[in-house]
Amino acid sequence: MSTILTLPDQATARLPKVSYLNKEYGLKSWLLTGDHKRIAMLYFISITFFFFIGGAMAGLIRLELLTPPSDLLAADTYNKVFTAHGIIMVFLFLVPSVPATIGNFLIPIMVGAKDLAFPKINLLSWYLYVAAGTMMISVLAFGGVDTGWTFTTPLSTHYLNTHVISAGIAVFIAGFSSIFTGLNFIVTIHRMRAPGMTWFRLPLFVWSHYAASILMVLGTPVLAITLVLVILERTIGIGVFDPTKGGDPLLFQHLFWFYSHPAVYIMILPGMGVISEVISTFSRKRVFGYTAVAFSSVAIAVFGFFVWAHHMFIMGISNYSALVFSLLTMLVAVPSAIKIFNWSATLYKGSITFETPMLYAFGFIGLFTIGGLTGVFLGSMGMDIHLTETYFIVAHFHFVMVGGMLMAYLSGVHFWWPKITGRMYPEGVSKLAAVITFVGFVLTFFPQFILGYLGMPRRYAAYPPEFQVLNVFSSAGASVLGVGYLLPLLYLTWSLKYGKIAGANPWQATGLEWQIQSPPLTENFVDTPIVTHEAYDYEWLESKKGSEVPTVG
Repeated sequence: MSTILTLPDQATARLPKVSYLNKEYGLKSWLLTGDHKRIAMLYFISITFFFFIGGAMAGLIRLELLTPPSDLLAADTYNKVFTAHGIIMVFLFLVPSVPATIGNFLIPIMVGAKDLAFPKINLLSWYLYVAAGTMMISVLAFGGVDTGWTFTTPLSTHYLNTHVISAGIAVFIAGFSSIFTGLNFIVTIHRMRAPGMTWFRLPLFVWSHYAASILMVLGTPVLAITLVLVILERTIGIGVFDPTKGGDPLLFQHLFWFYSHPAVYIMILPGMGVISEVISTFSRKRVFGYTAVAFSSVAIAVFGFFVWAHHMFIMGISNYSALVFSLLTMLVAVPSAIKIFNWSATLYKGSITFETPMLYAFGFIGLFTIGGLTGVFLGSMGMDIHLTETYFIVAHFHFVMVGGMLMAYLSGVHFWWPKITGRMYPEGVSKLAAVITFVGFVLTFFPQFILGYLGMPRRYAAYPPEFQVLNVFSSAGASVLGVGYLLPLLYLTWSLKYGKIAGANPWQATGLEWQIQSPPLTENFVDTPIVTHEAYDYEWLESKKGSEVPTVG
């Protein structure tokens, strides 16, 4: 990828010991920093906190569903718990997880820049995120919201025992955090690439973030406007969604899902970028069909804006509209299938090794494929009418978002952890955590496909006794899954002090980020690198082994 290669032993010998983790600077320097790497770490800490808050809500849900009657939580409390779980996990974890942490850290380095285009806006985006999260936690403390994470009308506009306004403002603020991040990425990728870093030498990780950033910037304002309209109808009674006041009850669904289905790709596209990097590195091959994979990210972003109405098949849209959106829903699976095929072709005859990031990547491919295929089922109107209000939807969504996005996030965290911290983690425990997470996930959510097909409705605290066995399996799996998520928190924290020194390039990967010291310098590079090789050029990397080459600063 670059004519400049840093071998691990050279990085520690030639580069100054001034990195973004320098301990001479105090808390104030972190809170006022413009360094994209430090902001990424601030995001990482914040997002991890909200992930475990959302996970605790999920634990309460599964404990309640161990038995058929509503005997642990009252029905109203259960509504507030699953709403809090959804809002926190979607808006405070899944949407920002990879872009705000790994993307924030790596995109400037991957394109050969010393920072993002707008460092102050980058810091502001983190402060907005923290403000949104703090407001959401206060909503939980003062009574919660019980509309579901989709703020569906008339629940969000008519009922008084729920803090819709505060929760809506929190999501509104979080949306602006995403917009600022997406804007920063777009400008950086367009304007700050190193000499020789053409569009078709960019890592696929950058392509996926570029596509996701377009979705953030174009789609998120629609959600913001929708929430403002809900708040106005709730406070001053204007008739936007209420038909008794001249409003349209379907308008909310159109507006909300016009953002929220593209939001699925805001969440999953960055994760797909992670998988491209990991698959290539641990099979020691170029990504098969690089151009097709790059353009498939753009295709997903474009198609994502044309499938929103498949969420409304049971809500009264015309049969003609439903037919068109059913076809478009099936077509959006094509660019995702291109990625799966090309990753599989990359693995073919590769020198595959099974390090922890690769195990998580395999988990992503398996779980996301199941989630994607069940999404095609739901694109069929007949199947959707039967399944849309059942646990089949819950299983499908979690296979895509949790099985897909979270596995990709953990793959990326483990892959770039040596670069971020300069330390390795214990490989045996991390591989065990990857296996436990995969097994726990399947045990948790696969029974929900069966429950949904049999007709168990979602969002209910009580259910018929014949569904108890499968719910016990699901709750038991959630316990296993919790262990799988807790283990990385423990051993990654341990590795910060006791982990083996990583060196610059422990995986012998090709990207620019692997050609600088670990952890990186505050300014990333002393001299701007010059790029003359395509991405994932392992043949060139092998040819340079043992040769004396200059060091990227």
